[in-house]
Amino acid sequence: MNQERIFTVLIAPHVSEKSALNAEYNNQYVFKVAIDANKPEIKQAVESVFDVKVLKVQTSVAKGKVKQFGRMTGRRKNWKKAYVTLAEGSTIEMMSGE
Repeated sequence: MNQERIFTVLIAPHVSEKSALNAEYNNQYVFKVAIDANKPEIKQAVESVFDVKVLKVQTSVAKGKVKQFGRMTGRRKNWKKAYVTLAEGSTIEMMSGE
């Protein structure tokens, strides 16, 4: 995988109460990723960007909400979320709050 693709796979960390608890207790971090990204690409991107060892990647697709704008009905885009489990002793500092 080329360097350009690595930086387009990971979009942003997904910060929520659930993801903070997963990071603290399970050493599992949550990222918003490209909708066409697969698990090996996500694993390679996290390992190269954060210099950590990834054990497992789980993905889910969040369906976009239906919203109304006045009389018009629209729909937000679907997006993909990746739960990345790191090896024992590995952490991602920017998300740990330290």
